[in-house]
Parts: sequence; structure tokens; C-alpha cells
Amino acid sequence: MEDDRLYRKVSRRIIPLMMILYLFAFLDRVNIGFAALTMNQDLGFTPYIYGWGAGIFFLGYILFEVPSNVVLAKVGARLWICRIMVTWGIVSSAMAFVGGEWSFYILRFLLGVAEAGFLPGMIFYLTYWFPAARRAKFVALFMAAVPLASAIGAPVSGFILGIDGVMGLKGWQWLFILEGVPSCLLGVLVLFLLPDGPAKASWLTDAERAVIADRLARDRAANPHTVHESLWPALRDYRVVALGLVYFGIVVGLYGIGLWLPQIVKAMGFTNQEVGLIVAVPYFASAAAMMLWGRHSDRTGERVWHVALPALVSAAGFLASIYLDSTVLQLCALGVACVGIYSALGPFWTLPSMFLGSMGAAAGIALINSVGNAGGFLGPYLVGWIKEVTGSFHMGMAALALGLIGAAILALLLARALHLASARRNPA
Repeated sequence: MEDDRLYRKVSRRIIPLMMILYLFAFLDRVNIGFAALTMNQDLGFTPYIYGWGAGIFFLGYILFEVPSNVVLAKVGARLWICRIMVTWGIVSSAMAFVGGEWSFYILRFLLGVAEAGFLPGMIFYLTYWFPAARRAKFVALFMAAVPLASAIGAPVSGFILGIDGVMGLKGWQWLFILEGVPSCLLGVLVLFLLPDGPAKASWLTDAERAVIADRLARDRAANPHTVHESLWPALRDYRVVALGLVYFGIVVGLYGIGLWLPQIVKAMGFTNQEVGLIVAVPYFASAAAMMLWGRHSDRTGERVWHVALPALVSAAGFLASIYLDSTVLQLCALGVACVGIYSALGPFWTLPSMFLGSMGAAAGIALINSVGNAGGFLGPYLVGWIKEVTGSFHMGMAALALGLIGAAILALLLARALHLASARRNPA
């Protein structure tokens, strides 16, 4: 019970701030989906150009992911997260001044470079505070900011698009400015509100710091031979690459639908404001589902099926959306697909800590995220290319389903290796 009170205290202090940071990070990453409702026509972008530009973000992100997380581990979360947020806020706001295809590509690439390391840095940061047995709940709570960003951002973005012409700027230009500037301001606040770890948290007592250190030491001491603490052994472990491929399949679906859903709904005949309200619904449901599913994973101690099952549910939703005739049922099927994708995230990010620690965790988590985020490039690009070739989103949804099925199968194939690592770290 004392531990429960302590971790509730820690979560109240750091999780809400982390959620707000990630909410704006993700919002700045995906607001291109709403901007495209009017930007594409204004700038003459085809589905192919939009899909390529939406996805090229991840090329910059992938290239700088591991170096960024290694720097965070060396200089501390406070300074490095501040740097990330200020630079991505500046680049995101600069998207308002895109004038053509190449400036679109360049700024999207630079946005990926600026944001590289944020998510794996935050996942790594949570390992400073929470032992493995408690981590899925708090990872899911933190990552609930992703669907909440879409849920809150959707109606807000739809409204901002409506202020077209103010001060001579288009609605999509205001969208980038008004959603980019807050990231810069939050970056400055990080310097004052986010401690580098328990040792630097002024709101913890010495006894509380000792308890946190003891619980983390127990994790490491359970079997140190199964945990990679240094850089290169972690990067060479086949499980790191395999988990990256699992995440790749999940992320193909996450961004394949996330960056195209506003246009899919708009194609059903709704106005921009209606699109914003409709798109918000599945993301609110996803936020609730991922928190409940993360708690369930912690309560049962099971991780792999908590990744594979929602991935398969999501694939079923994408496939159902192809064959349903009713607009309402299609939207419900896509909503199920979103819920499945997001529910898998919390349990998934507990898997690396089964065999990674310290600098090995910083590098390994970053590599997993890098491999996975290649799916963030492929998903939007693939949907855009298929839409341009076939004139329909149907085959694009089938491709996203295939990626999720592959992720579920690979996760289940990895179950034995991950279970053995977990069993060694938590002997009966």
C-alpha cells in the first residue's frame, strides 16, 4: 500500500506534464492531416505528393532517433526534451509558409529531425521511476496523449480551418502556427517542471527516493545476465530488431489511418467542421481503451497477447470497413481499428525492459522506435499511392490490415524468448 501511494504521487507529478508534451508533439506531427483538407487544393498537391510529404517526416525521425536518445541519457531529460520541443515548435510553425512540393518535403523532413528521440526518450525516462511490473499502466497513461491529441485536435483543427483569410493567411496556415507556438512555450516550462530523475525531484523525501531506487535495483538484480546495460550488445540483440518489426506493423496502421482519416471522412460528404467532430469520437474511445487495457496487462502480468490481440482486432476493423456499405458502419469499423492500434501500445512498450537496461535501454528503445517508425513513412505513402492508382481507399485499408496481422504473428513468435527473459528477471 505504501508503494501504491508513492507511485500515485510520482504519477501525479510527472505523467500529466508528459501527456501534455506528447499531446502537442503528436498534434504537430499529424495536424498535416487536417491542413490537407484545404492545403492540398491551394498548393495543387496530389494524393501521391501529400502521402510522400506526410511520410517523409519519419525519414528524418529515424536517422536521428538513436543519437538523440543517447544524448538524452548523457545530458538529462530536462535539457534535451526542452531542446526537442522548442525546435519542433519552430519547424512546425514554419510549415505555414510552405509554397510548393519541395518546401513541403524539406520542412516535413526537418520536423522529423527536430522531434527525433522524444517518444523513446520519454519511454526511457519512465524506467527511471517505475519498476517493470507497474510500467504498462503508466506507459499507456502517458501514451493516451496520442489519441487525445487527435480527439481534441480534430474539432479544434476543423474550427481553425474556418478562420480562413484572417491577416491574409489561409486557415491551414493558422493551423500550423497556432498549434506550433505552444510547443515552444512548453519546451521552456520543461526546464522548470521536469526533473531529470528521482534524485533531482525536490518533491520527494529521502525515504521515497530510497524506495524507488530499491524497487528498480530489484528489477536489475533479478538476473543481471539477461539485461543489456551497454550500447552495442543492446543494438545487436535480435529481439530489438524483431520488436522493431512488430512496432513497424502497428505504426503502419497508426499513421496510415491517422494521417488519412480526415480525408476519408471528408470523402463521405461531411464538412470540415463535421469531419473534426466525427474524427474525435474514435480517438476518445481509443484513449479510454488503452488505459484500461494497460491496467489489465499489469494486473495479469501478461504482455505479448496484450499486443497481439488488439492488433488482430484492428486488422479486422480495417477489413470490415472495406465490405460494409453503410457510412455509419464503415465509421464504426474504422473506429474499432483505431481502438485496437492504440490499445496495443502500452503493453508493447513494456517488452523492451524485459532485457534492456541503462544505456542499453536508451539505445535499444530508440532503435525499436526507429525501425517501427519506418512504418510511419510507409503507411501514409502506401495509402496515398493506392488511392491515386485505384481511386479508392479500400485496398489501402487492406494493406494496413496486413501490416497489423504481421505484427501480431511476429509478437506471438517472440513470446517464448521474451517470456524466458521475464522469467529470469522475476524468478518464482
